[in-house]
Amino acid sequence: MSWNQRIQQALHERQQQQLWRQRALLGDVQQTHTLRNGQPVLNFCANDYLGLAACGADDLAHAAQRWAMGSGASHLVCGHSSAHHELEQALAAHCGYERALLFSTGFMANLGTIAALAGRSDEVLQDKLNHASLLDGALLSRARLSRYRHADYHHLQQLLGVPANGERLIVSDSIFSMDGDLADVRRLSELSSEHNALLMIDDAHGFGVLGSTPNTEPAAGQGVRAHFGLSPQQLPLYVGTLGKALGGFGAFVAGSADLIDYLIQFARPYIYTTALPPALAEAMLANLKRLQQGDRQRQLQANIRYFRRRAASLGLSLMPSESAIQPLLIGDSGSALQLSEQLLQRGLWVSAIRPPTVPAGSARLRITLSAAHRQSDIDFLLNALAELLPVQEASA
Repeated sequence: MSWNQRIQQALHERQQQQLWRQRALLGDVQQTHTLRNGQPVLNFCANDYLGLAACGADDLAHAAQRWAMGSGASHLVCGHSSAHHELEQALAAHCGYERALLFSTGFMANLGTIAALAGRSDEVLQDKLNHASLLDGALLSRARLSRYRHADYHHLQQLLGVPANGERLIVSDSIFSMDGDLADVRRLSELSSEHNALLMIDDAHGFGVLGSTPNTEPAAGQGVRAHFGLSPQQLPLYVGTLGKALGGFGAFVAGSADLIDYLIQFARPYIYTTALPPALAEAMLANLKRLQQGDRQRQLQANIRYFRRRAASLGLSLMPSESAIQPLLIGDSGSALQLSEQLLQRGLWVSAIRPPTVPAGSARLRITLSAAHRQSDIDFLLNALAELLPVQEASA
């Protein structure tokens, strides 16, 4: 079989399996009311949990006046600016760690960190539903990858009970991106301590959303470590993103000074990548201050409670989640696509998530809530779902 035949066959199979993916064209600012392929829509599929993606335009414009467009090089050549440095210091202080290190994307942060830490003689233990970047990082490291059943900490304990030759790294998402449930990070910390393993948590969907409020701590949205009341020693390796709750772009790893120095020396996706534009890094500082005020987190939590309460009253069967990610399990990929399209015809943008992103037979609508959603927006979506789902079930 030639390369062209292989490519064409794979594309044909993807279409036949109702798994074809295509991009929609965003024609306006990323916000709850926006334009999709020229059509006005109410957006329920973005990860902009606090509505900060539509904030900070003046801050970015001001920063661009100083820094212009690009960084010009990697951090270790000549691309590490004072804007990057100040953002790293602010993120470390916000999350309660000694230091933080900026990466260009969350995928690169996870890939680079795991591959830099684990080697051939080591073992990386991961939750079955971890993000692809975490799994790929383990594969790239060439360490032994062991996957425990989702949120099954007894299974993890059994795997840890088997003698190992090298070191062990336990890795988990905090909030799982397709199910919306929260890992028991306290239990993971206890198991790590008991078995002398290093714990790494990817808090992509928890940073800025989970954690303290101004009533109890200096700043809101400090993440999953603050949510569980853990010390930095109990959660020594923390990954956050700037592209979800913070509304921007990029990611960071936080930890001890030695850990960050180690990553600077050995994390290839950090060493060999052009640094983030410094203007963007400076603008992120302003959004971090907005995040720390706490009012957006309170509004988001109110929206989540309202959505789940009304969904239950309408008989909609949501997956168990207290996060901004509220999946509605459909099962069949074709049915999920059809329901997503029916919602779109009503001006509602909700993504249908299908294999291989989720296991076969578990296609779903991934509904994401934002602090920027109004109660009337949520009512509009729920009323549409209540009308369409009986039709959808009958046609499945």
